Amino acid sequence: MEAVRASAAWVASRSTHVKVDLSEIEKVVEKIQGNVPKVEWDFEGIHYFDNSPLTVQYLFVLDAMNFCFWPDKDLTYDHLASGLKLALEKDKAALDTDHLQNYTGPQLRQLLNWPRPLPIEEERVRLLHEVGMELERSFGGEAANLVKSAGNSAATLIELITRHFPGFRDHSLYKGHQVFLYKRAQIFVADLWGAFKGENYGEFHDINSITIFADYIVPAVLRELGILKYGSNLSCSIDSNSEIVPGSEEEVEIRACSVYAVEKMRELINKKFGKQLLSIDIDLWLWSCGVQNMALSHHRTLSIYY
Repeated sequence: MEAVRASAAWVASRSTHVKVDLSEIEKVVEKIQGNVPKVEWDFEGIHYFDNSPLTVQYLFVLDAMNFCFWPDKDLTYDHLASGLKLALEKDKAALDTDHLQNYTGPQLRQLLNWPRPLPIEEERVRLLHEVGMELERSFGGEAANLVKSAGNSAATLIELITRHFPGFRDHSLYKGHQVFLYKRAQIFVADLWGAFKGENYGEFHDINSITIFADYIVPAVLRELGILKYGSNLSCSIDSNSEIVPGSEEEVEIRACSVYAVEKMRELINKKFGKQLLSIDIDLWLWSCGVQNMALSHHRTLSIYY
């Protein structure tokens, strides 16, 4: 999405706590010879899929709550995805809008089969209510209608999501400049594209407009590869598991520089090897590397956006 790319480049050119090392990008690209390993969507086998509008509903609700797992050392994205999957397999109406608008914290825990309060649980409940109310009001209660209204355009779908659902408006102010990152809105598009294999609800003529999804894991992998360089104070904060304030310069720079670095990687792969890669494919590769090495230190920010 162009607003995200432009924002990320603007931040990267002014960043003081995080630097993108272009020479390290060249080394990584040369090492892999422009071949990013293909990682299939749902390689873990944790997602619900029945090739119907219910899958779209599932993915939208999943991505509405897809943020901030780290405060609970045992909780991961897998628990959220598989918990919602099992709930739907037991009750196909579990994610109907009338239910979404009325879930409480304890009911959400029961839905996910999770034994204790979720991180930022009250926000997860609020966002479920928001999704339920707006889907009912504007899209006949179905996320599939939201997707249809985008006319097979990823960029249009993201604009619709961020217009109708405030909880997806992932942007910050950085040195007086508005920065757009839209992690959860973009990952919904990517999930549709991956689940439906680029067809039906997953068909987007501009899927290449999507950037990576700036989260906790991808920046940690880029740092491990030497592509992201952190200042000493920021490195100390991350390595000691200190919280990084949401919206701070450090947090915005970590996320925006990650987007910028992968865009530079894409450009270099195209230039050197003539390959047009999607940011989605690079993101899945980096993310899969990260989840297989959970010992990597990542930044910790209490945020509803990732």
